[in-house]
Amino acid sequence: MMKLGLHTAILADLCFEEVVDYAAKTGFRSLEVCCWPKGGADRRYAGVTHIDVENLTEEKAEYYVNYAASRGVRIACLGYFPNALSDDEDTARVSITHTKKVIEAAAMMKVNLVTTFIGRNKKKTTEENIALMKEVWPPILRLAEEKGVRVAIENCPMLYTGDEWPGGNNLATTPYVWREMFRMSPNIGLCYDPSHLVLQGMTEWRPVVEFPERIFHVHLKDIQIDQEKVEEYGRFSYPSLWHRPKMPGLGEVNFPQLISRLNESGYQGDACIECEDRAFEGSLEDTKEGIELSYRYLRAYM
Repeated sequence: MMKLGLHTAILADLCFEEVVDYAAKTGFRSLEVCCWPKGGADRRYAGVTHIDVENLTEEKAEYYVNYAASRGVRIACLGYFPNALSDDEDTARVSITHTKKVIEAAAMMKVNLVTTFIGRNKKKTTEENIALMKEVWPPILRLAEEKGVRVAIENCPMLYTGDEWPGGNNLATTPYVWREMFRMSPNIGLCYDPSHLVLQGMTEWRPVVEFPERIFHVHLKDIQIDQEKVEEYGRFSYPSLWHRPKMPGLGEVNFPQLISRLNESGYQGDACIECEDRAFEGSLEDTKEGIELSYRYLRAYM
């Protein structure tokens, strides 16, 4: 059966050991550990470094895995979500270089799974970005194949605010693109987040049925659509005007049906709660309250 875990980005102010201890105390069985380059980032939930892969040694890798295991927690994957297809050359270069370091770290730690974005040049069409993806990603995927690491691409559009328009910063949002993406390597699949399908007006469980062998990892996040604001601004406006990410169980994702479909598909990997609910971000205690609320809700189905 799948294992209920936690994506560590929301606990940015805690060190690795504090995150593990909290996860174990709460009852989580696994962690998706953030591995951004040190120095922060310019968007929310990014720039979190619970494991510094740039200075990782065999000794440190063993320490991280063993510390988590000693608390009954498994490191499910290493997470880093940049834009390797960015129209800014420096952004793309750093993204590609650090993604490779995360892949090497995952192999060193014998975690063997990395969660990330494909990226997107927001000034190009979808078809032009698919062509760009097939130039940029094969060398990254060859490294992953050599290291025995699978790469799970989150289906988040990264198209929420004015600076992310016109095309957004992540291409891999629909089955049309995923099919092209899967052709590049058997080692690439989905870090599947159902809330991003709800945002697009799609059926959140359908990809689980259609691509069961390519669901490498699952994010559990909810979403609330404000129909009154849709009536005011329309769906072609910035989604930040008319939607809010929510803790699982407080929005519109049908989690009982989704989890049932995952079980039916034979998925036995990790499903990590991803917390992006501003209603629970007033303090660390508020954040923990939200995490624990979601844990209790999802544990009933898992």
